[in-house]
Amino acid sequence: MKTKIWIILALAALTGIAACGGKENGNGGQAGDTAEALQTGNAAIDGISQAIARSPNDPALYAERARLFYENDGYDGAIRDLNKALSLDSTNVDYLHLLADVYLDYFKSRQALKTMERAAELYPERIPTLLKLAEFQFTLKQYNESMKAIDRILHLDPQNAEAYFWFGMNFKDQGDTVRSINSFQKAVEFDAGLVDGWINLGQLYASMGDPLAARYFENATRAAPQDIHALHARADYLSDQNDLRGAIEMYRQIARIDPQYDEAYFNSGLIYLDMDSIRQARDQFDIAIKVSPTHIRAYYYRGLAKELLGDRAAAKADYEQALRMAPDYEQAQEGLDRVR
Repeated sequence: MKTKIWIILALAALTGIAACGGKENGNGGQAGDTAEALQTGNAAIDGISQAIARSPNDPALYAERARLFYENDGYDGAIRDLNKALSLDSTNVDYLHLLADVYLDYFKSRQALKTMERAAELYPERIPTLLKLAEFQFTLKQYNESMKAIDRILHLDPQNAEAYFWFGMNFKDQGDTVRSINSFQKAVEFDAGLVDGWINLGQLYASMGDPLAARYFENATRAAPQDIHALHARADYLSDQNDLRGAIEMYRQIARIDPQYDEAYFNSGLIYLDMDSIRQARDQFDIAIKVSPTHIRAYYYRGLAKELLGDRAAAKADYEQALRMAPDYEQAQEGLDRVR
């Protein structure tokens, strides 16, 4: 489980630990300007903080601590440290990429985009940077700008599979199915291992009722047999096609790869309900709850399975638990009213 550090960061801000103007240390840096001595309770972060205290002008240390803050949802600390790293090494593209990711996940989309634009200005022919810029622009629905960035990539590398993939995503989002399919087909032609390209082709063909969708989902799982996203997409397709046992087998594969993937058990439970295999459904919801004790819908559906099995008292307990976590859950309230 992640170590949360919001309280520590808030204290840092309130006490001014992160403010400039601290006493200068023997290495020419400010002893207090980036909270080197701050103890978060996270051993990895605190270890980097000690290293920063010894080498306060090493940008790589600030970037590493920023990465750790980011992984622990400490967005303010990550932004602060990355800005410090960039003040010491202003053209480091990796720092800019990470800062953009932090801003985007922190719902600061404008700053995220500006950061990527800055990176692209510094490195106008660096394809990974242009790809990331195109992705951010797509995410923010700036389709024209995204496609301009993709055109720049294809000018540098006419067979860049990821560029064609992002063309496909732009066209798909705008409802242009034909050009979206053409772009995704180009993408997988140049890189047969591009799993998301196969998945998107499968989804587009499935939306048109074209049985070719099955082949594309198979290609996705063939390209990456351990890829949970690909297996889940194929399971969804099989379920939609009423191949319920095939879908369950996909979820079993996912559970073998990642036993903590709660949706594999939850979705299997839903399928077993559709098959009127109520005990198996109950058992799958039970596993989903053990893996993820806050899975609200799993409590409701386990309650429903128990109700169908005649165990009204146990069903009542599950409906009540779902309502404790989501008081406006209408289906759980209806279930509770039935079993009272």
